[in-house]
Amino acid sequence: MKYMLHMNVPGGPYQMPGWSPDDIKAMVAFMHRINADLKSAGKLVAAEGLAGPDETRIVRADDGGRPVVTDGPFAESKEFIAGFWIVDVADADEAYRIAAKVSTCPGPGGKPLNMPIEVRAIGKAPA
Repeated sequence: MKYMLHMNVPGGPYQMPGWSPDDIKAMVAFMHRINADLKSAGKLVAAEGLAGPDETRIVRADDGGRPVVTDGPFAESKEFIAGFWIVDVADADEAYRIAAKVSTCPGPGGKPLNMPIEVRAIGKAPA
């Protein structure tokens, strides 16, 4: 079964205030290790970091089907999705274990962030 894991981070400027260059390198190395472990286990479908809210847009069709583009929905949000993983695992419990591991991503000084990771099953269209 496939699950999408969303990494949520505080809103505001898409940066890491108070993080040293070494802290950022440690966080990126942690993410690369998670991805390599999931790939070698045959569980990684996709994983990507996302651009910040300042580069996000909402698109709706007008009455003629043409795109109407507006700024992203983050003006009043406290958090936004910074990245995601799609994993193909046996069950929800396995997805939860992976999410818990991702949650321990190191922050400043190497302290685990224990950030929220949203886990959602990927649905299938009815036949």
